[in-house]
Amino acid sequence: MTTAPLHRRTRRRWTGWGFVGPFMAVFTLVFLAPILYSIYLSLFRNRLVGGNQFVGLDNYVQLVSDPQFWEAFRRVALFLVVQVPIMLTLSLLAALAIDSLKLHGTAFFRISIFMPYAVPAVVAALMWGFMYGKRFGLIGSLSDLLGTTLPDPLGPGVMLVSIGNIVTWEFLGYNMLIFYSSLKTIPHSLYEAAAIDGASEWRIISAIKIPALRGALGIATIFSIIGSFQLFNEPSILQNLAPNVITTYYTPNYYAYNLSFAGQQYNYSATVAIVMGLITMAVAYVVQLRGSRED
Repeated sequence: MTTAPLHRRTRRRWTGWGFVGPFMAVFTLVFLAPILYSIYLSLFRNRLVGGNQFVGLDNYVQLVSDPQFWEAFRRVALFLVVQVPIMLTLSLLAALAIDSLKLHGTAFFRISIFMPYAVPAVVAALMWGFMYGKRFGLIGSLSDLLGTTLPDPLGPGVMLVSIGNIVTWEFLGYNMLIFYSSLKTIPHSLYEAAAIDGASEWRIISAIKIPALRGALGIATIFSIIGSFQLFNEPSILQNLAPNVITTYYTPNYYAYNLSFAGQQYNYSATVAIVMGLITMAVAYVVQLRGSRED
C-alpha cells in the first residue's frame, strides 16, 4: 500500500482552509470580535473619578436588581408567549391551505402572503404607525366615518398588541414558506394511499402532514424566539408617535440602545446585551432539546 507524499497531504489540508478561510475571517470580524469586545466592556465601569476601571462582575450584579431591565424582559416574554403561537398557527394554516391544491391561484396567494417579508421592518413600522394614528391615519378616518371614538392602537393598553400585529404581518409569509417547503417534500403517494383507505382531509393533516412538519416547526419556533427577544425596530419607530407609552426601556434591546447612545453607559449597555444573548441561547436550546426528545 502506497501513501501520498507528505507535501501533497499538507497541500490538501491547506486547500480546505483556503475555501473555509474567507468565511472564517468574516465570521470572526463581524460576529466573534463584537461579542468578545462586549464581554470586555461589561467588565469595566466608567467612573467620574478614575475613568474606566475594571469592576469584574459588578455590572452583572447591578443588572440582576435592575427593575427597568426586568420590566422590559417581562414585556418581551409576554410578547413571545402570545404572538409567536398566533403567528406560527396562522403560517401553518396558510401553508396547509396552499398545499391542499383546493385553492385557485395558489401561486398568487403564496406570493401575496410572502410579500410583506420583503418590506423592511422600518418601512413596515412607519406604514402601520401611520394607519394606527387617531388624528391622521386609518383609525382616525374610521372614527370619523362611524361617528365614534375607536380604541387608540398606540395607547398604553394595546401598544404591545399593535406591535405584535406588525411583526405577525411581516413574518407570517416567511414562516409559511418554511412550512410549505417542508410539505412539498412529502410524497403525494402517501396522500393517495390514505385517501384510498378512507382517511378524511383532517386525518391526512393530523396523521401525515403535521408530524412531517415537526422539524420545520422547531426551526420556525427557534427563529421566532430569537426575533422576539431582539425586538427593537418597531418600538424605536413607534416611539416617535407615542413617546409617553414606549419608554426608553420598553424592550431589552431598546434599553441597551438608549443606555449606549443616549446615556453614554457603554459598559452597562454591553452587560444588558450579553445577558440577553445568554437568555436567548438558553431558551432556544431548551426548545430545541424538547423538540429532539419528542422526535
